[in-house]
Amino acid sequence: MQLIFNFRKGFTPLKEGLEACGCTVFDNLWEPSEAQLKETDACIINFYEGVRQPWRIWRLKTKLKRHGIPLIGIDRDAPWHLGVRRRRLWLFSLLRPLDIYATHTLQPTLTFAPKIVYQANAAWARHYHLHGITLEEMRRPDFFRHDVSFVGNLDSQRYREHRARAEFFAELGHRLSSIGINCLFKHAEDLPINEQVEIIQRSRINLNAGAAADHGGERSWGLPERCYGVPACGGFLLSDERRHARDDFEPGTEWADFHNLEDCVDRIHHYLAHPGEARAIAEAAHLRVMRDHTYERRAESLIRAIREWRENPAPKIGR
Repeated sequence: MQLIFNFRKGFTPLKEGLEACGCTVFDNLWEPSEAQLKETDACIINFYEGVRQPWRIWRLKTKLKRHGIPLIGIDRDAPWHLGVRRRRLWLFSLLRPLDIYATHTLQPTLTFAPKIVYQANAAWARHYHLHGITLEEMRRPDFFRHDVSFVGNLDSQRYREHRARAEFFAELGHRLSSIGINCLFKHAEDLPINEQVEIIQRSRINLNAGAAADHGGERSWGLPERCYGVPACGGFLLSDERRHARDDFEPGTEWADFHNLEDCVDRIHHYLAHPGEARAIAEAAHLRVMRDHTYERRAESLIRAIREWRENPAPKIGR
């Protein structure tokens, strides 16, 4: 299968997944020739970029349509699309150039395509894996250096969408440190991936709280990449509640979450006191992620959607 893959800043994990599935991928081909279009099976774009340049997308769509090529938008910013003016979203919904809208959350929003598919984030398995450490080693109490950790964007000055997260971790760190719980909350910018993995693996509890796709007090249903990357490395993840967690993991055996700050503190106390329970969840989640939630699996899902569309391009709503 040959694909046009238009992501201005790239989306390397998914591109590698598609290539691992045998696809030939052409990056940022906005003006394909007739010869190129004759060999193309589908065009995948960054939805966020498409909304910002609708007329460019419309010109591309016109060319694709002549050759029966589906246009697919990957949306990792739904449902609020912070930073995009609402009228742009309305225009894109009105024009509806997409044939398939692949989104990390099925929360209600405007309709952007006749076919909707759930396209969750995933683990980038080239980087996020066990790195020679065994799950058995991670059962030892002396294996860990940190009780609780978080590695991610904590720069609330530069990234306003992470202000609530930064405030959450500031208060949580104060509460936990005051009772002798060892915390490491680290801003991830410029932190090498191997150091991120080491922190994940050497922490008894890895937290997820907040996401760029959240808005005010309302969370996105979708799971951030961290929710797959931490288990991929063998780490135990304790996350804020996410609606789609039940679609991707088995609650209680592959997934642990908390409701608010108070509940987070309580759950941390619980899992520090019951390390065997935490490790059982971590190991089950690791197996689930490596089986079902890598970017190669996401690529397989997209390829199936493309083939289904090409077999029956008639508009339909589905998951």
